[in-house]
Amino acid sequence: MRILEIRAMRGPNYWSVRRHKLIIMRLDIGELEERPTDKIPGFFERMKELIPSLYDHRCSEGHKGGFFERVQRGTWMGHVIEHIALEIQTLAGMDTGFGRTRSTGEHGVYNVVFSYIEEEVGRFAAKASVAIAEALIAGEPYDLESDIQRMREIREEHRLGPSTGSIVAEAVKRGIPYLRLNSQSLVQLGHGVHQKRIRATITSRTSNIGVEIACDKEETKELLESYEIPVPRGRVVRTEEGLAEALDRIGYPCVIKPIGGNHGRGATIGIKTWDEAVAALEKAKEVSRRAVVERFITGLDHRLLVIDHKFVAAAKRTPACVVGDGKHTIRELVDVVNQDPRRGYGHEKVLTQIDIDDHTTKLLARTGMTPDSVPAAGETVYLKATANLSTGGTATDVTELVHPYNVFLAERISRIIDLDICGIDVMTDDITQPLPETGGAVLEVNAAPGFRMHLEPTEGLGRNVAEPVVDMLFPPGAPSRIPIIAVTGTNGKTTTTRLTAHIMRNVGHKVGMTCSDGVYIMNRLLQKGDCTGPASAQFVLKDPLVDMAVLETARGGMIRAGLGFEHCDVAVVTNIAADHLGLKDINTLEELAHVKSVVPRSVRREGTAILNADDELVMAMRKQCDCRIALFSLDENNRLIRQHCKLGGLAAIYENGFITIAKGEWKLRIEKAVNVPLTYGGKAVFNIQNILPAVLAAYVRGVKVEELRQALATFVPSPAQTPGRMNLFQFKHFQVVVDYAHNPHGFEALGRFLDKVPDTPKIGVIAGVGDRRDEDTMNLGRLSARMFDEVIIRQDRNLRGRSDDDIIALLISGIREVAPDMKVTVMKKEEEAIRHAIGTAPKGAFVVLCSDVVPDALELVLKLKEHDEQVPFSPEDIPNRTRELVVENTNVEETTHDL
Repeated sequence: MRILEIRAMRGPNYWSVRRHKLIIMRLDIGELEERPTDKIPGFFERMKELIPSLYDHRCSEGHKGGFFERVQRGTWMGHVIEHIALEIQTLAGMDTGFGRTRSTGEHGVYNVVFSYIEEEVGRFAAKASVAIAEALIAGEPYDLESDIQRMREIREEHRLGPSTGSIVAEAVKRGIPYLRLNSQSLVQLGHGVHQKRIRATITSRTSNIGVEIACDKEETKELLESYEIPVPRGRVVRTEEGLAEALDRIGYPCVIKPIGGNHGRGATIGIKTWDEAVAALEKAKEVSRRAVVERFITGLDHRLLVIDHKFVAAAKRTPACVVGDGKHTIRELVDVVNQDPRRGYGHEKVLTQIDIDDHTTKLLARTGMTPDSVPAAGETVYLKATANLSTGGTATDVTELVHPYNVFLAERISRIIDLDICGIDVMTDDITQPLPETGGAVLEVNAAPGFRMHLEPTEGLGRNVAEPVVDMLFPPGAPSRIPIIAVTGTNGKTTTTRLTAHIMRNVGHKVGMTCSDGVYIMNRLLQKGDCTGPASAQFVLKDPLVDMAVLETARGGMIRAGLGFEHCDVAVVTNIAADHLGLKDINTLEELAHVKSVVPRSVRREGTAILNADDELVMAMRKQCDCRIALFSLDENNRLIRQHCKLGGLAAIYENGFITIAKGEWKLRIEKAVNVPLTYGGKAVFNIQNILPAVLAAYVRGVKVEELRQALATFVPSPAQTPGRMNLFQFKHFQVVVDYAHNPHGFEALGRFLDKVPDTPKIGVIAGVGDRRDEDTMNLGRLSARMFDEVIIRQDRNLRGRSDDDIIALLISGIREVAPDMKVTVMKKEEEAIRHAIGTAPKGAFVVLCSDVVPDALELVLKLKEHDEQVPFSPEDIPNRTRELVVENTNVEETTHDL
């Protein structure tokens, strides 16, 4: 078997609009196409023995054991691999269960689709599932546990931590979108101008000064002490001499910890001797240059959590430990404790497995023990100096037990340090009593406190401490999303997108736009090139200036990774026509329509899908949409339009020469098409079609009729506003048009425009594309023969897997079918072809340059036009010229006068 490709979906996609996280593995099963599972001796038995938990897979049978039944009856290996990939992720602690396997139509080649929790784990599972299947087929042993452990490790490397993850989950529950900004814990909640950021439990509201104070333990202690907060006595030291002086004052037992430490790093508690103190100082200095020596406060370790200066949770923390039974060694007792099903690798479960490391060995040595010592029955042996859950500690929720005075103290501390999310470590024998009365003390104040102990305590109630964080960042009624208008279809997408963005800018929105020319933020081009995929969409949604997104959304990005957004507010589908068929297993117009339908199917329920009522495949999408529907048509008598409007629906139509919005039975005329620059006096019918959905998209977003009229009047087709979309240049003796037409549908629309152009001869500069079917390329040749009087064939810069001679031969073949005697010139370089076409064009000609690299073609045409328009200039041409001010003799000697 061969893995041909692995892609990861990260948004609504061809396979599922609701399930965004999918792996698509294109798999060639080779000779196994002729050998289903029932034809492979012993396969079922070996699979059942290696992965018995596959029994729970219901498959299409709808009951447990259903998948086993399918394997016994005989199924294809792609289907088996799908189920293995799902199950091994579940065994690694990432329970997921959606999958489907579909033939591509190519013999033995399948798309194996399955869901994932973490993308890199999903990619690993794809490869591992194939290896597992191959081992089962061959009857070879396979180390499944090694794969499962590796998946756990990959998950820990890439997942959001429990604190960040809980905040993100709470935001998602409320419909607040999120974007991960790096591979660690920096996350954006919300879009555009409404965004807030978090990094673990640091937020965009967190005070930088507060964090700096909290990170300096000595400064924290001094500040709290000045506010009469009980803290342990302590001193900052660097050297052994300073340590000796501090111990003379503080005495034993003591605690030594680094000034800038966190999560217990470099800290040692319960120090009772000089040698222990020296070792603890060296350990602390591994984290920071200075260490703080404090009186060791006895009691129980508590963490009080304050969010937005309000107490929300408290936990009693216990360091990792074992209780002796007089029979087993410490090492053996740890193994028993780690068998607790609540303990797992990293953060995968409520508790983390206990690891006997150097720190544990040193801690045991201080009590005269080793990992192989046998503690007495009932003796508690502590294995870590701090109570962090990440090192195996446990937590008990005590939120309801905290004395009101201690609540007041915690909330006051959060304001003193000025932290919006604040973890306060308190040592006291009894948290139900005021801290001063128990002799307890505040040990530390933590910025970015971990939430895990409160979310899933070992004992007691879990607390949704992420809820108050999201409440703080997005108070009730506060917006988190910006409106998204997404435009898809085969032709006209870019013009529709640009016009829609222009209208929205005209009414005051700060628009972020993506299109096939680049990414624009507030009309500034920030990225060049084809930017119609999910990464470009997210570039716009990340921008803090943008309050509206207008996104051209092409098939390539949807197939490659899905949409770059979860929902949109308005979706436009311009049309469905043959283009890129035969690529990525999209072979028919119906399959292409299914790809494009992802956009309208992703419109939120209160949003609007705007569909072309003149296109049968587009209209079929309305049955799949769970939102409002609006239609557009060039024919006001379109039966579907009339029915839709009769039922009170909204539409944009071309009627009696007007661009009109039909609101039920009422008509709101925007402007005569001949008066809109984009229509070229009404001759460019395809642009009238592009105007209709743009006007409708703006109207449903609240733009008024007079504002629409003004925007249409100011949107002039030009290299600046519509680069490569019917850009007309008037040379002295002929005209030149630069257009992006590149498929049969686009050529046909351009041909209808040329039929209305009286200029002659019509000269076309065309090219074929390497990733099209032979028939599509020949059809471009046929259409060119009908449109032009002369054809110049050039070649695209990117041949996309074909030779230029093959493409040119197909074009010429198509041309000769229609016009055997037509003049055809081949000039492979685009610049050479353009210079030839313009340099040899006769008077009255109409030259059409069909370009795929629009900026380069436009730059060259503008240069040639500048040269064509050069007019001789002399001083005699200066208006109101005064001869007395003109120096006739140029040989005037210059002199310098001293002042």
